[in-house]
Amino acid sequence: QVQLVESGGGPVQAGGSLRLSCAAFGYTFSTYCMGWFRQPPGRGREMVAIINIDGSTRYATDSVKGRFAISQDNAKNTLYLQMSSLLPGDTAKYYCAADYRLSSCNSDDSWRYNYWGQGTQVTVSS
Repeated sequence: QVQLVESGGGPVQAGGSLRLSCAAFGYTFSTYCMGWFRQPPGRGREMVAIINIDGSTRYATDSVKGRFAISQDNAKNTLYLQMSSLLPGDTAKYYCAADYRLSSCNSDDSWRYNYWGQGTQVTVSS
């Protein structure tokens, strides 16, 4: 079955960088779109970045564009999120998600994604 395992979170000071990884198991990696979502304390889950089946990418507007970069290594079945110039507002639990349906892959809504990892906490201090 599909399994997603995130790693790479932790505490970091504002202005610092982190790289999150999401190892995928149980499916043909290149046939699914994948994304990073985050859930700040007391708030709902929001899209951070998506990489579609054709390799195209999109990011949450304003909040992370230019600071975060999503990428994947098909040979390693691993998704990445490189985060730089981190801000306290980036503090959240970060989740990796995957799906194969076009309706999901073209959506930024978390509820449309069928497969999720357990999340990794990122805490940015000022």
